[in-house]
Amino acid sequence: MIRAGLAAGALLLASTALQAQGLSLDAVNGADLSAKSVKGISPVIIKAQVLLDRSRFSPGVIDGRNGENVSLAIRAFEEHHGLKVDGELDPEVLAKLVEADDRPPLKEYTIAEADVKGPFTKEIPEGFEDKAELERLGFTSAKELLAERFHMDEDLLEALNPGKRFDEAGTRILVAEVETPKPDVKVKRIEVDRAGKALRAFAEDGTLIAHYPATIGSESTPTPDGVHDVVVIALSPNYTYRPDKYQFKGVEAKKAFTIAPGPNNPVGSVWIGLSKETYGIHGTAEPAKVGKTASHGCVRLTNWDAQELASMVQKGVKVEFSGRTKSGAEMKP
Repeated sequence: MIRAGLAAGALLLASTALQAQGLSLDAVNGADLSAKSVKGISPVIIKAQVLLDRSRFSPGVIDGRNGENVSLAIRAFEEHHGLKVDGELDPEVLAKLVEADDRPPLKEYTIAEADVKGPFTKEIPEGFEDKAELERLGFTSAKELLAERFHMDEDLLEALNPGKRFDEAGTRILVAEVETPKPDVKVKRIEVDRAGKALRAFAEDGTLIAHYPATIGSESTPTPDGVHDVVVIALSPNYTYRPDKYQFKGVEAKKAFTIAPGPNNPVGSVWIGLSKETYGIHGTAEPAKVGKTASHGCVRLTNWDAQELASMVQKGVKVEFSGRTKSGAEMKP
C-alpha cells in the first residue's frame, strides 16, 4: 500500500510538472510563438498541426515536432491563402489558421467502454507471411486506437496525459480536436507530386480541396508516370501479395497469399485502386513514417487522410503523377 501510494504520488507530481512546463490544456490552446518546448514537444506546433489538419492541409501525424511534413503543410497553406511562401510558422500564418477555425486545438475526452473492449491484436509480426496467419490486423491496444482516432502520435498522447491509463473506461484525457464536418465537395482531379512528397486533391473548378503528405515510390520502384483513373475504392481492404507481379525483400512465398483487413494491414484501412494494375493510393500501419520512407510504387497516406480522401473520390477521378523521386530508404508497400 505504501509503495502504491508513493507511485501514485510520483505520477501526480510528474503530471503537475509537465503541465507547469507548458503541456496543459490551457497552455497548448493559448500557445503563441513564444511558447517553450517540453522535451522537444512544442505547444505551438501542436496547435498549428491541429489547425492545419482541420483545414485539410494535413501535417500527417500530430506529434508536436516541427518536421518536414509540417513545413510542407504550411507552404501549401501559405500558397493557398496568398501569404509569403516559406514554410515557416510565423504570426501571420498562425493568425490565418485560427481565423479559418477558431475552436481550441485540444479538448478533454472521456475514454469509453467501446474504446477499451477490443478485440485487439496482441502483436503485429514483421513478415508478410506471418501477417497472413492472423485473422485480423487490428489495433494492438486502446492507446493505439485512440492515437489514430485523434490523428496523434502515441508519444504525444502519453506526454499530454502523464500517468493516465488508456485501457480504463471513464478516464479523462487530453486529445487533439480534429473532428470536422463530413466533406460536402467531390474531388475531380488528384495530383501526386513526387518531388514535393505530397498528394493534392482538386475540385471541378480547380480549387484545392486538400493537401496530404505522402510516401511515394523511389527510383528503384517508381510510381507510374502520366495520368491514371480511380477504378476502385475499398474500405477495410485485405491485401494480396502476388509474386508474379512483384517481389518484396524478405518474402519467400512463390504463390499468392492474402493478409486480412485491419488498420495494421500493409495498405492500412483504405485502398483507392488505379487503372495502372497493382498501383493505388492507400493508408498505412505506420503513420509517423508517411513522407519519410519510400514505398513499392504506391502512394501511402495516413489512414485518416486516406479515409477522408476516399469520402470525396469517385470512380473515374483522374490521378496525375508529376515530379521526380529520389532513391533510397526503407522499402515497404
